[in-house]
Amino acid sequence: MNMQSENTGLKARKAAIRILMAVTLKNRPFDAALDEITKGADLDVRDRAFVMNLVMLTLRRFGSLKALMGHLLERGLPRNATWTEAAILTGLAQILLMRTADHAAVNETVTLIKELPGKEKGFAGLVNAVLRRAAREQGALLERLNSRPQDDLPTWLADSWSATYGEEEMQHIARALQTSPALDISLKPSEDAGLWADRLDARIMPNGTLRRGLTDVTKLAGYEDGTWWVQDIAASLPVTLLGDIKGKHVLDLCAAPGGKTMQLAAAGATVTAVDRNKNRLKRLSANLERTGLEATVVAADAATFTPDTPVDAILLDAPCSATGTLRRNPDVTWTKAPEDVAKLANLQARILDHAFSLLPAGGTMVYCVCSLEAAEGVGQIEAFLARESGAERVPVEAGEIGGMSELVTDKGDLLCLPSKRANEGGMDGFFAARLKKTQ
Repeated sequence: MNMQSENTGLKARKAAIRILMAVTLKNRPFDAALDEITKGADLDVRDRAFVMNLVMLTLRRFGSLKALMGHLLERGLPRNATWTEAAILTGLAQILLMRTADHAAVNETVTLIKELPGKEKGFAGLVNAVLRRAAREQGALLERLNSRPQDDLPTWLADSWSATYGEEEMQHIARALQTSPALDISLKPSEDAGLWADRLDARIMPNGTLRRGLTDVTKLAGYEDGTWWVQDIAASLPVTLLGDIKGKHVLDLCAAPGGKTMQLAAAGATVTAVDRNKNRLKRLSANLERTGLEATVVAADAATFTPDTPVDAILLDAPCSATGTLRRNPDVTWTKAPEDVAKLANLQARILDHAFSLLPAGGTMVYCVCSLEAAEGVGQIEAFLARESGAERVPVEAGEIGGMSELVTDKGDLLCLPSKRANEGGMDGFFAARLKKTQ
């Protein structure tokens, strides 16, 4: 394998193991654990990047790495050997999935175990044997690691997606979620997509989104000037379902961190952006300032907020389980549970009912979630239509979303699956339905 810098050493690997345990054992959000632990470890920029990549990769492949570890450990590990387990998982990820020098991954992981207090230091020989075997048998172990993509999903999630989309599609989705996402960029409508595609070394997707490889976005041309913002192609589609909104008052509910707010404002709408999370609203305001776009930003509960002036249209990007974004947020895979989906579905219904009451007759609302759970998507809409006689579904036309007809369901809703356009880098999972108030 290609060598990675030897400067990424013991401190970085120890930080990665601590972050992995914080997420998988204590349900800590990845970003919070990463910031706290890397700052405490006093890592430089390169080591921090190594740690972030290692933990993200280990989380994306957590289930299959654990299955492989079970295959390599004939007798398993004692229940309390948490450091040892996390060390083996990150070691396997480095040897089999990263461009890391095998001897560095083995030696420094073993050294780390030797330095542990208590009984776990006694597992150093076992860790050494497992990782050296992985280095020797990479081909066969990689084949085994990649044989069952559903291993990287909790059982409840694999079962849910099999029931909704079928066994084969569930496996395609699981496979797509093992990969690193692309960097998608939304341009202001006034900008020349061809010109910026050349400048940013990007390809133009069917809806006009620019797509390129991941990098530090702040170093790219046009970032400081506010010419564009980062937004997955799937997340950029719901706003287009509102049609021509120039000069209209659009209520953007659950708006932070602001990708759709910027889309609405750039399209000429008068936007009121509402979110209850004040910290996330700070990010939204910073994005608006960087791009020179305007919106009225309000910290409030979307389930009760009523604007001072009537609205023409509403975009409701409801709080959800975020199971469509597991490539970007693999910690969610292991911190969410079925009961979370049920609670969120109840909250979505409350917000949906209230939001619809704010629409004028003839007004349009787009409901969307970055979830693949039917209870939060099509099930939510079917239940709403059953109880709200003054609402009707307005089917999505493929022409509204760049001709991507594969993203339109039989019922006329938008359904983006991570497995769609996989040969072009895939997309986040997203559901959206367009509703009209008839009376």
